[in-house]
Amino acid sequence: MKKFRYDTSGTWYKGNTHAHSTLSDGGLSPQELGAMYEKAGFDFLFRTDHWISSNEPETNDPNRLLWINGIEIDGPDPDGSNYHVVCLGNFTGLTREMGLKAGIESALRQNGLIILAHPHWMGNTLDDAIKYPFHGVEVYNHVCRWSNGKSDGAFVWDSMLIQGRNVLGFASDDTHGGNCWHGGWIVVNAKSRTVDEIMSAIRAGNYYSSCGPDFHKIEFDGQQVHVETSPVSAIRLVGPRGEGKRLGNCENNTITHGTFEIPPNWSYARLEIEDEPGRRAWSNTLLV
Repeated sequence: MKKFRYDTSGTWYKGNTHAHSTLSDGGLSPQELGAMYEKAGFDFLFRTDHWISSNEPETNDPNRLLWINGIEIDGPDPDGSNYHVVCLGNFTGLTREMGLKAGIESALRQNGLIILAHPHWMGNTLDDAIKYPFHGVEVYNHVCRWSNGKSDGAFVWDSMLIQGRNVLGFASDDTHGGNCWHGGWIVVNAKSRTVDEIMSAIRAGNYYSSCGPDFHKIEFDGQQVHVETSPVSAIRLVGPRGEGKRLGNCENNTITHGTFEIPPNWSYARLEIEDEPGRRAWSNTLLV
């Protein structure tokens, strides 16, 4: 019997899971990067430099940005498929010399949460996506949108879900400096703003990804899912292949509430909302 994933009774915290500093190929120092996100009202930030594990001290100051550790590993695997993989957590011993496959295996042994980064930009196939036990995939990557328009990982995400994999979706900045950022983020619902609580909520999928609009509540009464949002043009219940339901129209009228019954024959269902400028936000799969 599947259970409803979401508990939105806590507090919403906004953060970015993919960012680079001058320690790898970014244009800002870690201090400048943190100040930029803190000023924009972000609650937490992962620093994911290439092959350099972050080791940021946790702060309990509610007025300061919460740093959470991570790393991005990249390169070809033994079959010649190229990957970028964002790993969330605390890591030691990850070096470029060990290669991608060994890096993934080491990150998993260290209880890392591993995310297939920008598969559209990388040209990753579905076979690439299911070759390793990824916990998540980037449904949107902001810097890839601006570099060459290949920002969308939704097709790969849905294909993985159809395969029966409980994969999480992530929207991220992947910022490499101060000129292309604040375009993709996640908003976590957690009991408090600590590393343990934020990481626990991410692992559980108790968050949504966004490029602009917000989910305020995602609740389930046993038969129907009830959604409250910021003003949007459309609220969609997305199912496998061509299945889906929609509230809203093409008249630029806005809505803030929606109710859907999840068909029992759907192998998965997730929510998507879209505002008038065309910016979207995505829930994770609702039943797990």
